[in-house]
Amino acid sequence: MSVAQNNLTGSISYEDLYRRWENSSWSAMEIDLSADVDGWAALSDLQRRSALWIYSMFFYGEDSVTDNLSPFIDAAPREEQKYFLATQQADEARHAVFFHRFFKEVIGVGDDIASTLATTTPQLNWGYMKVFDRLDRMADELRADRSLPKFAQAITLYHLVVEGTLAQPGQHYIEDFFMRDGSLPGFSAGMENISRDEQRHIGFGVKVLSELLADAEQGDECKAAVDEILGEVMQYTSSIFIPPGWDREYTRCYGFELEDIAEFGMRSIEAKWKAIGYPMSEMAPGVIPMDFSIPARERGARLLKLVHAGVVGEPGLPADSSPDSQELYFDLISRSVDPTAANGSPFTIQWQFSDAAPWHLVVDNGSTRAVSGNAPSADVTMKSSWQDFIELGKGAISAPRAISRRKLKLSGGIRSLITLRKLLPDP
Repeated sequence: MSVAQNNLTGSISYEDLYRRWENSSWSAMEIDLSADVDGWAALSDLQRRSALWIYSMFFYGEDSVTDNLSPFIDAAPREEQKYFLATQQADEARHAVFFHRFFKEVIGVGDDIASTLATTTPQLNWGYMKVFDRLDRMADELRADRSLPKFAQAITLYHLVVEGTLAQPGQHYIEDFFMRDGSLPGFSAGMENISRDEQRHIGFGVKVLSELLADAEQGDECKAAVDEILGEVMQYTSSIFIPPGWDREYTRCYGFELEDIAEFGMRSIEAKWKAIGYPMSEMAPGVIPMDFSIPARERGARLLKLVHAGVVGEPGLPADSSPDSQELYFDLISRSVDPTAANGSPFTIQWQFSDAAPWHLVVDNGSTRAVSGNAPSADVTMKSSWQDFIELGKGAISAPRAISRRKLKLSGGIRSLITLRKLLPDP
């Protein structure tokens, strides 16, 4: 960890974070939402549908994290961390109560919290539900395993993924619009308070992870645990902030593009991992397989193109096989392999598709590259349809199962196939 990063995370103590909680206390019950009823009615039909989609994600998320935070308190290794997490659980419950009031009193749906929550589920997509299902399982895992590596995983999923990657970007744009517009004053006041709370929560997560990853005895194990959970959930997060039917008017009606929120999210989370002392560019191969030399907006735009093409994200969708989609996808693959697994010798993987152009990957330490077309020679050749290949990448089917069903054919020597397994655990 650099001196600058040490100064950034070391300047905030757990006592400071607790004090900020006491000094910024607010009441979800006392915010006046009466003027918001007319403001809501004045929104266009599209704005109301878009707001319901966005607010449903916030409301469901606040309820979920409230329910799942208790094992985090139990697993925290320091008393100061336990005390802060207790304040955070109270914050999350307060946020959920605020959204319940807004749904009931302004949107006009539901009665008790359970019934208002039930109205959110039709708005939640595959990626969103996968992340929060994983949070549910993480809470169960943390009850059984209170080790530092598991705690590092849990903090990463909760504070860096759910709060830092998902909630904060959407919160930023929707809060900004209504602060300027003034049509929902009660909602704006509540979101301003929620935003302040979330900043405090994320700051806690950054501090905890900076300490865990720098731990003299278990720091490397904690990094490996972080890599594991990020590698697992990043495929889900790419598909969360996608409006119904890919209707871009859902964000344009509030003055921003999908690329804006992707860029904000990229910049925000990259800065947080740098502050932690574990830049995303230094994580294990395949965890964040992106080109960090290009601007954050371009990275976000590329990811959106891949999701829209059905090449990454939700399984079972038709996968576009155009040259542009193939080029973007094979760039991800080239950044996912660990060239050291080839033991210093060039290694070529050839893909032959029954319904798309062939590609090959040359794994060479320092010059790994993906190239369209056939290689002069290959160590391993894989044959499948493009669609089946994409389903393999999404984890919808394992390589052994695909082989047994004759959806994937592999050819190459035994040693080459072993090397392939090391390069691409599930090709």
